This record gives sequence, C-alpha cells and structure tokens, in this order.
Amino acid sequence: MPQSPGVYLFLNDKGVILYVGKAKNLKNRVSSYFANKNSLLGKTYQLVGQVKKIRIIQVESEIEALLLEANLIKKYAPKYNIRMTDGKAYPLIRITNKSLYPSVLTARRFDDPKSLYFGPFPNVTAMREVLRLIRRIFPYQSVPNHPKRTCLYHHLGLCPCLPVFPSDNYQKQYKKTLKHIIDFLDGKTAKVIADLEKEREEASKNEAFEKAAHIQKQIDHINYVTHPVHTPFEYETNPNLKGELRMQEMLSLQQVLSAENIHIDLPRRIECYDNSNFQGTNPTSSMVVLTNGEIDKSQYRKFKVKTVKGPNDFASMQEILTRRLKHREWPLPQLFIVDGGKGQVSAVKEVFDTLGVTIPLIGLAKREETIITSDLQEISLPKNSPALQLMMRIRDEAHRFAITFHRKLRSKAAFT
Repeated sequence: MPQSPGVYLFLNDKGVILYVGKAKNLKNRVSSYFANKNSLLGKTYQLVGQVKKIRIIQVESEIEALLLEANLIKKYAPKYNIRMTDGKAYPLIRITNKSLYPSVLTARRFDDPKSLYFGPFPNVTAMREVLRLIRRIFPYQSVPNHPKRTCLYHHLGLCPCLPVFPSDNYQKQYKKTLKHIIDFLDGKTAKVIADLEKEREEASKNEAFEKAAHIQKQIDHINYVTHPVHTPFEYETNPNLKGELRMQEMLSLQQVLSAENIHIDLPRRIECYDNSNFQGTNPTSSMVVLTNGEIDKSQYRKFKVKTVKGPNDFASMQEILTRRLKHREWPLPQLFIVDGGKGQVSAVKEVFDTLGVTIPLIGLAKREETIITSDLQEISLPKNSPALQLMMRIRDEAHRFAITFHRKLRSKAAFT
C-alpha cells in the first residue's frame, strides 16, 4: 500500500462495505489493524475478523481524505461506522451569526437557524482536525462569549480576542477571515486563494510589506494542505484519479520543456534542492525526490553545508550538487530542479559543466513561480498548469524538509 493520504474501505466476503476510514499514511494505518490482531478490543476485533477485502482511494491531502471519508460514510452507512458512533449524532461545525463577535464552534444538531453549519463529519476527531488546520491559517474565536481579556490562544496566534481589540479595522479584518473560512469549508479554496492574492497585492502597493508577507504565508499554508483539491464525487467515480493526475502532470512537464528544446524522457525520477540558514548559521540543504510523480521519502537526503561561510545560497548549491553527484550508488534523475532563479541555476550549471553532466536542469523562482531553464530563459505558466503544480509541490516539499532539518540543528546548537 502507498504511504500517502487516502481512504480505506473494509469489505466482507460478500463485498459489503463494513467500515470506511481515512489516513495520512494508508500503509501505516491499515497495517496497524493486522500487525497484532489480538491486541484489538471489542468492536474493532469483531470488524477485523470479518474483513476479506480492502479497497483504497488515494487523495492529494488530509482535507480531501476527511471530506471523502464523510461522503462515503453518508453514502454507504457501513455497519461498523454506525456502531462506533455509539448512537450519537454526527458532529458539525457551526459559525454563529452574532453581528459583533461571531465564533466558530462545534455542534451536534442544527439548533440555531441563524448560524451556518458545515458537515456532518464522520467523527469528532475528523472534525477537530479540519478545525485545527483552518485555525493555523485563519485565527478565529472559538467560544460563544469571549471574556474581555487576551486568552492563551491569542498568544499562540490562534484567536483574535475581538472584545479586547474593538477597533473598526480589526472587526473588518475578522469579517474577511470568517468569509475565507466559510469559502474554505464550502470547498472554494481557489476563491480563497484568489481573494488573498488581491489582499496581498493591495498591501504591497500600500508598502505594508509585513502584512503582505503574512498573507503570503496564509496562501502557502492553504496550498500545502489542500493543493490541488478535488471533490469526493471525483474520487468516487474514478478511484484511480490520483494516479491519472500524476501521469498528466509528468506528461505536461515533458511537453512544456520540449517546447523549449529541453528533451527528456517521461520524468520518472525528479530531484529538487533547497537551502536553509538563519543569518548564515547552521546552513543546510535538502534533496527531495518524486518517483513516478509521487513524493518518495525513502529517497530523501539531507546535507550540512561544510565549505561555505555565511549566507551564500549560490555557493551552497554548488557544494551540495557536487557532493550529490559523487554518490554513484544513487540513481540519477531525468530532471534536476533547484529552488531559486537565475543565480541558483547558473551556479549549478557551472558544476554540471565541470563534471560533464548533461541531465536537464531548471529552477523555480518563487515570487512569480517562473521556470528558469539552464540557458536562463524564463517560462511562465498559468497557475492551473499540471506541470507547474508538480514543480510547486516538489519545491514546497524541499523547502519544508530543509527548514525542518535546519531547525533541528539550531535547536541542538542552542542546547549544547
């Protein structure tokens, strides 16, 4: 089974669906039922004893897994999903309609006709996971009557504490936040991102660069959690949707590069590199790999930058690619990608020319998501381009992996 997000269905010997579950990692979650069956309790033990077949549907993100799980439970009403709710009503997300201080709450019933409700969700854990993901991006008030003092969640950046900051601008901003949350829960993530991009541009024009940077972080988080988003209906009608999307992305990238006279076989293996440092300290680099369009964590590598002093991104890229190419036991990719623009691409091209490497090399410049070829030509693609989506996914993953390793080294250094 794949180590990726998705939904699994347990069926009995007659093909009847007994249970539907979701997982961040399908292989780990499903195998946990069978690794030590005797340790299972009660209804779960009974369930596993009847399982004769397992179906899986891979999805793009945790949010999609949650929504698809809810949809399938509602559609099939599996015996053991119903039993495990212990007769309780499915949980809901409720957004109150108080004019001054609306709140995002949880509920079990549609009791207030003035409130907005979303759901139902298959269980409380699933619903709280959705809320947790949303709250990191869009801080909201989570109690119906907030006291007139700052709360712990405010200090964590998760609550606006509206009664403490009653200015008109603050209220106006919170209304925008609630609108984004409502659109997000409605599945309109493209609209949320478009609205945020408008806000970011407006902030930049007004030279409110700190605000613009904060909005960009919100966009990045949404892209990381949900990009691209497909409806449960699409996955139900085509359980192989994810595999087909991956093939479409690879073919699209092949065609885009071919139009620029960069000819590659279908890129079955792609490597992407990103550097991370803080004021030149503990510089690190990451190598992230896509195999057949899928994130392949077993192939990831992390590097400590050894020869470069200070924050020199170009020299760091040169060192890391030189070291990587000495590992002849590692399979070579059909394509190298670096996070950065013309400077980073030129630096790595020097290494390739010195070592006689002819594998295609491109960069992805973050500000406008522009592709930079090894001869420093620029390629601009629409945001919905499958080729660009593939590149952004691997670039964002390389960035995340590099930062995680860098933070770990900084923590070690501080402790020492």
